[in-house]
Amino acid sequence: MMILFRWLFNACFVLLGSYFLSGVDVASFFSALMVSLFLGIVNAIIKPILVLLTLPINILTLGLFTLVINSLMVLLVASIVKGFDVHGFLPALYLSLFLWLGSMASNLIFQKDKSYGTQR
Repeated sequence: MMILFRWLFNACFVLLGSYFLSGVDVASFFSALMVSLFLGIVNAIIKPILVLLTLPINILTLGLFTLVINSLMVLLVASIVKGFDVHGFLPALYLSLFLWLGSMASNLIFQKDKSYGTQR
């Protein structure tokens, strides 16, 4: 059940990103749901491989190259999902930073109780 709430929350952040960032267009809420779904799949499967392959440059840039990888993942999802358009690398970078903030917010909101076995 929590996964569905996170999925909806992230889809809302995709829609908010399209309203606040120029160069990012989302046609409908269904498109935002698909973007959120495909971005999760791409980040789970393809991103770890890219991070491993680009490890030397990632070390040299102290992890900042991960922002480039995140932007490329957004551009990849934009090429897959109909109704989701990102016009260039900079809007993809800004959207990936915006979605990172949304992910942090969803982690804070939907985090499970970490007090295993303690009583309140």
